Amino acid sequence: MSSHVCAGVDGCKAGWVVVRRAPGEAPEVRVVADFAALLDALPDTAIVAVDMPIGLPDRAGAGGRGPEALVRRHLGQRQSSVFSIPSRRAVHAEPGPFSGVEDWYAAHRRASAVARETSDPPRGVSIQAFGIFSKIREIDALMIARPELRMRVIESHPEAAFWRLNDSEAMSLPKKVKGGVNAPGMEERRGLLSRHGLSRAFLEAAPPRGAASDDYLDACAMLLVAERHARGETVPFPDPPLADAYGIPVAIWT
Repeated sequence: MSSHVCAGVDGCKAGWVVVRRAPGEAPEVRVVADFAALLDALPDTAIVAVDMPIGLPDRAGAGGRGPEALVRRHLGQRQSSVFSIPSRRAVHAEPGPFSGVEDWYAAHRRASAVARETSDPPRGVSIQAFGIFSKIREIDALMIARPELRMRVIESHPEAAFWRLNDSEAMSLPKKVKGGVNAPGMEERRGLLSRHGLSRAFLEAAPPRGAASDDYLDACAMLLVAERHARGETVPFPDPPLADAYGIPVAIWT
């Protein structure tokens, strides 16, 4: 158990799902609409691990910013879950609002054009990565405006966290198959999280409204990363972390 309040966070349909635990207390879960409100509800010393890219390059290289390629090599068939993140210019190119689906797809194409201009070799943006750009921008703005957050709000990734918790072995089963939840894969992850101290009753509870069951388990994995980080046990990819033009650390912590 950490001596700090710790929180694990994953993006969800309604904003962010947060699993929080204070020293000596049971974990609790809630959904928060925006990341600033999430931080405001925690103590100023809380350690937060979030499944979202933090720190953006001026130009992206092969495979993204750098951390993505380093963790993918450990994840076997789960490596496709680690999206390649493009330049800050591409991420901020099309903030919306969008008038409909066709407008959204047109914005994706324009952002992809910017990404190709600012990457070497030139590479566009996947639909899945474009879908989380609004959340990346939300965290990016906070990290630029509030440098004091950079030492206690860290980036992680659920499959990299599960790999670390599973004695450096990738999960054998996917969480989703053809866009739907894969029950055996979810149970594999519940079993692992349970072995690391989260109760079965907590892991099997229905997620709060606005969050899916896989978002909930991913936030639980992020909580364990935050607690590892508070104890000084995490490892960054790369080691030492990179830094972007604003001095924001760029690393995936496990």
